[in-house]
Amino acid sequence: MNIEDTVNSNRLDFEGIPASYYLLGLLSAFENRFQAMADNFLREISWKQFFAIICINMCKEPPTIRELSDILGSSHQNVKQILIKLEKKGLIEFAADDSDKRKQRIVLTSRCMKFCEENNGTSIAIMEKMFSGIKEKDLKTTIDTITKIEKNLTEVR
Repeated sequence: MNIEDTVNSNRLDFEGIPASYYLLGLLSAFENRFQAMADNFLREISWKQFFAIICINMCKEPPTIRELSDILGSSHQNVKQILIKLEKKGLIEFAADDSDKRKQRIVLTSRCMKFCEENNGTSIAIMEKMFSGIKEKDLKTTIDTITKIEKNLTEVR
């Protein structure tokens, strides 16, 4: 069931709830639904593992665990567990940093690149379906809003 079905079925009464609270609940519910869909689609790895791969791939140089933790917004321990699972599957490797041998960099393997290539077409189709009918300006407004909320959140911490 999607959020629209839930609202229309009158199981929940959203009237009188401040928009900010409603948005936070909506984002949380969306994350749960999206993660379940993505886990089902990927099968070999979880959405969180795939998201880590995406973030590693977007970095200009292979990140450290600390750098990846900051990007993912997760603890060092949680990211380390994700990476250990990816390493066991042969999708990432740890490599010593050239300038500081104490640091370990996270490197995507050729097996990982092949995995990404094999899933690219379906990923694109899912993204196109998810964002169908949504205007670019609306996406930019959403990005701006969530970015501002994230900035405010860091001030709360």
